[in-house]
Amino acid sequence: MPICEFSSTSKMRKIDVHAHVLPKHIPDFQEKFGYPGFVRLDHKEDGTTHMMKDGKLFRVVEPNCFDTETRIADMDKANVNVQCLSTVPVMFSYWAKPEDTEIVARFVNDDLLAECQKHPDRLIPLGTLPMNDVQRAIQEVRRCYSLGMRGFEIGSHVGERSLDHKDFWPLYKVCEELSVVLFVHPWDMHMWDGRLQKYWMPWLVGMPSETAQAICSVLMGNILVLFPNIRFCFAHGGGSYPIIRGRVSHGWNVRPDLCAGDCQVAPNQLDGKLWTDSLVHDPAALELLINYLSPIFQDHIVLGTDYPFPLGELEVGKVVEEYKPFSAKDRQNLLWENAVKMLGLEENSLFAKDF
Repeated sequence: MPICEFSSTSKMRKIDVHAHVLPKHIPDFQEKFGYPGFVRLDHKEDGTTHMMKDGKLFRVVEPNCFDTETRIADMDKANVNVQCLSTVPVMFSYWAKPEDTEIVARFVNDDLLAECQKHPDRLIPLGTLPMNDVQRAIQEVRRCYSLGMRGFEIGSHVGERSLDHKDFWPLYKVCEELSVVLFVHPWDMHMWDGRLQKYWMPWLVGMPSETAQAICSVLMGNILVLFPNIRFCFAHGGGSYPIIRGRVSHGWNVRPDLCAGDCQVAPNQLDGKLWTDSLVHDPAALELLINYLSPIFQDHIVLGTDYPFPLGELEVGKVVEEYKPFSAKDRQNLLWENAVKMLGLEENSLFAKDF
C-alpha cells in the first residue's frame, strides 16, 4: 500500500486503531482438522504472498501484512506512532467446529502478542475470539488479558446470531468487568451474492450495511442498557448507520411493536455511547458522524485506516485534516487522545517521537 505524508497532521501524534495483520506462517488447519475453509499463506519467490482458501486464490498480500519490520517502516513514513493490530476477518473461522475455532484463535493471538512485543511502544494487539462458543471466548479473553491484551476484534455477526443475541451476554459481562474494548468489524456478507457480486459491492455496500446492522442490534437489543460500561468500537465510521440513524429512530417511534420489543430506550438516546473509527473517506461523512454519534463533539471517534489494504485511508489523517471546523486540538483528540481514553492506555508507555 502506498504511504504518504499529509501536511500539518504529520506533526501530530497518531494511534491507528484499525490496522490488520496476518501471521507470517499459518499452519495447514485444513489438514490438521480434516475439513476445508481455512486460510493459509503461500509465499512466492517473486516476493508476493497468496492467501489461499480451499485451493483457490483469496487475495494477494504484500509483506506489510505480516512482516513487522516492514510495518514499522511504513508507520514511520506515514508518521503513525502506534498501531492497534487485529487479524484479517477471514481468520475468524466462526463457521468451524468451536474447538477448532479456539485453536485458530489461540494461534493468532499468540502470534499477535509475540509480534507486538518486538515493538511494545508502537504496536498494540487486538485479539480474536472463538465467538461460536461463548465459554471458550470468555476463556480466551481471560487468558489474553492475563498476558496484557486489552481489546479484541469481533465480527458483525456469528452465523445467524447478531450481536444482541443472549448467547453473547456472559461475554459482554466479562468484557465490561475487565474494561476491554470490542472492535466490531464487518465480515461474511453472505447475502451479497448473485447480482450483488458485481462492482465489488459486497465490500463497497455490503460492509457498511453489515456494520449498520450490528449497531442497530446493539442499540435496540438492550445491550448498552444491560452493560452500560461496555465499549464497542465500530469499524468504517459506523458504516451506513450515521445516514440511516434518523430512519432507525423514526421506525422505533412509529413501530414500537417491531422495533422496541427488547429495549424501551430510544436508539438515538444510546448511540452517543458508541465508538467508531474515522475511516469514512470524506469530510462531509465525518461531519455527519460527529453530529450524530458523538454528543461531546468528536470524543468517541478514533483514527482508523484499514492498513495495509487499498480500500483504507492511504494518506493517514487526510480526512481529519480536510474537515475545516476542526481546531488543532480537535485534530489531536481524534488522532491520539480519544484512542488513549478508549483503550485505557498510559501515554508514557507509547511512542511519542517527533517525526
